[in-house]
Amino acid sequence: MRDIAEQSGLSEATVDRVLHGRGTASARAVRSVEQALLDLDRQESQVRIAARTFIVDVVMQAPERFSAAVKAAVESELPAARPAVVRARFDLRESADPAAAVASLDAVGRRGRVSHGVLLKAPDHPAVAAAVRRVVARGIPVVTLVTDVHDCGRAAYVGLDNAAAGRTAAYLVSRWLARSSGTVLVTMSRSTFFGERERVDAFVSQLAKEAPPLRTAVVSDTDGLDATLAAAVRDVLAREPDVCAVYSVGGGNRALAKEFERAGRECRVFVAHDLDTDNIDLLAGGVLDAVLHHDLRADMRRALRQVLRAHRVLAGAPTSVSANVEVVTPHNLPARLLRD
Repeated sequence: MRDIAEQSGLSEATVDRVLHGRGTASARAVRSVEQALLDLDRQESQVRIAARTFIVDVVMQAPERFSAAVKAAVESELPAARPAVVRARFDLRESADPAAAVASLDAVGRRGRVSHGVLLKAPDHPAVAAAVRRVVARGIPVVTLVTDVHDCGRAAYVGLDNAAAGRTAAYLVSRWLARSSGTVLVTMSRSTFFGERERVDAFVSQLAKEAPPLRTAVVSDTDGLDATLAAAVRDVLAREPDVCAVYSVGGGNRALAKEFERAGRECRVFVAHDLDTDNIDLLAGGVLDAVLHHDLRADMRRALRQVLRAHRVLAGAPTSVSANVEVVTPHNLPARLLRD
């Protein structure tokens, strides 16, 4: 009962009502208990309960395709988080909303909800930074994932070297469009994500050096969701007759490719991020020319290690770790991903 309460973030009394039908429980509470049972069953099939268990909250604002990949990566790394046993609890939302991130962070470590660490992907916003500081003040270390939050007192950042990734994308686009002119469409999910801003700023700056005839048109604040992204891209294609390439920072690449097809426009170069299921299919099918990839499992492994370091379970202080970017084309797509 206690495990289910901790996993769901509910009180033991509420869990008891849901499980045994004593009194009334909200639909949200029922869903939370059902999800907690599923998570516990899956995670405890991977690990054996040891002397000490740490509960880590994963608070993430990202499209489902990415958050699902992160959740799978976290759970695959739980058995390796030795010498302690680590359980993960997930708060995943698709829209980038600072107020929602603040609410999620303020719920961490509240009375009756034990937490030993937070893995966070959220907007770089003063209110979010203040919420992180409140979590840290309660003795709960926070590790930012993929995108950082300024002046928040987090223990470490783990994820891609975003500036290097943006420069790499500019290098590839400029070489594939050698001596060409035109416009490169750059798509972000939210300008409030610091990591995405780093990628775009580095891309625009490097492209200006590598290929001065190429211009950029930036689309942002679509949350990387298909419907909102498609509408924004449709508008750009109608206004800009010379769009010839795409650097997709925020995802939604199926919808993006369909808009080019619908408009009868050629995308000569298409560079994206992350080997999620959509991008694997698009890369294998020749829609994407390259994907800038970093190993999410390695990121999650490093992030969990920083939490354990903060609790002195592992030697050393928590340390920020930036991953190198890997350029994946249809010709070096990892075979294990194609099999999966």
